[in-house]
Amino acid sequence: MLDFISHYPYLSNPWLVGLGLNAALLGMSFPVVKKLLTPAGIVHAGILGVLVWGTLGWRGYVLVVFYFLAGSAVTRIGMAQKEAAGIAEKRHGMRGPENVWGSALVGTLCALATLVASPPNPLSGELLLLGYVASFSTKLSDTCASEVGKAYGQRTFLITTLQPVPRGTEGAVSLEGTLAGMVASGAIAFLGFTLGFANLSGVLICVVASFIATNLESVIGATLQSRFTWLTNEVVNVINTAIGSTAAILLGAFLL
Repeated sequence: MLDFISHYPYLSNPWLVGLGLNAALLGMSFPVVKKLLTPAGIVHAGILGVLVWGTLGWRGYVLVVFYFLAGSAVTRIGMAQKEAAGIAEKRHGMRGPENVWGSALVGTLCALATLVASPPNPLSGELLLLGYVASFSTKLSDTCASEVGKAYGQRTFLITTLQPVPRGTEGAVSLEGTLAGMVASGAIAFLGFTLGFANLSGVLICVVASFIATNLESVIGATLQSRFTWLTNEVVNVINTAIGSTAAILLGAFLL
């Protein structure tokens, strides 16, 4: 194997491998991908894939793909019902560039930061990987909580006042959505464990961090989002994943 690589040195370059494999995978899955991403979204997802593979290899890539497929599937739960009520995601749930980076910007920054993690601090790399997993754990938790709540929430309450509000209201929470979000965050955090990005304590930390971030995101939605035009859903997603990632890193620094 090493002799083979010596004849093709580019195979040892993760960035070139990421570029080639990502292009090939997107090409082979294009009939499915084009239903989930806009044309511009496909381009930006490709850039994301190269960055993740170049920094964290196939393991980081698998985590992103799992998030993307799970998040896209959950978004389509009860789509007809949500569209009839006017609370469905735009473009029938197709992701554009703003959705790609709203979900993955923080995780990508954590991945890139591992390239310059300081060796004197052995925990720095581990904590960045934990932050990487937590960012996607948080976003999948938020997506599941929102989409399941809009589709199946029997009672939805405004998180700041606990007053009943219609499904789809910014800042609304439901028991069904909250439980779905916790299950989702645990699922992707456990995947992070199987990929070697976190230990079992790290899985619990990711679930706790995701719960904190998702509820704070609901508070932002209930109190600030309608007051500032620049506070779009995508910006809130970046804030949400940043809170989840930061909370996981801080908890990890104290507990691991």
